Amino acid sequence: MEKTKILIIEDEEAIADLLAYGLTKEGFETMIAGNGANGLRAMEQFKPNLLLLDWMLPDQSGLDICRKVTADYNIPILMITAKSDITDKILGLEFGADDYITKPFDLREVIARIRTILRRMAQASKGVEVETERIRFKNIEIVKHERVVRKNEEVIELTPKEFDLLVKLSGNRGRIFTREELLEYVWGYEYAGETRTVDNHIQRLRKKLDANDLITTVFGIGYKFEKGAD
Repeated sequence: MEKTKILIIEDEEAIADLLAYGLTKEGFETMIAGNGANGLRAMEQFKPNLLLLDWMLPDQSGLDICRKVTADYNIPILMITAKSDITDKILGLEFGADDYITKPFDLREVIARIRTILRRMAQASKGVEVETERIRFKNIEIVKHERVVRKNEEVIELTPKEFDLLVKLSGNRGRIFTREELLEYVWGYEYAGETRTVDNHIQRLRKKLDANDLITTVFGIGYKFEKGAD
């Protein structure tokens, strides 16, 4: 059985070595990159299942790395940083991070969060029958087990968060979801005061799919996917 691969992009050698040692002991396969450029090369060569990403890197911002990885790969990202301000936390999530942990940290918490993220990803991609894994509406098709969305037979590039939001809404047409419910479903946690993240992702979804009439706002509550969207 192949081990889960974790790429660590961290310029502080002591922290990187600690993470690699602890994760290896837990049965993961790890690789360390000390800056953003080497990290992006390692993404292509190592093909990790999860990325541990430091915010402050010597050559570029971890946010830029996060944006590039989210655009090109479908893997979860756990950001590790000394920044603890709530605004920074929101920013990291909006750039595509799945979770956020601040330094100093307990290695056991990092491992627990990694396992939670991987478990959530596995549950989201697991389906019982291939037939039920396809959702169609108008000229759009969602292939859940492949995590692919097509419009007029052309693939629409969505981030992992955008895809999960679309699946949740389109799979429950007519149901109204609060922003808090969507936030908890996609990110796995209740982030008090950070529901703007959901709004931003919904706006991008609408733009990419030209779906203003499909994903509608229920003012004062949240969002729903219209029943008559077939």
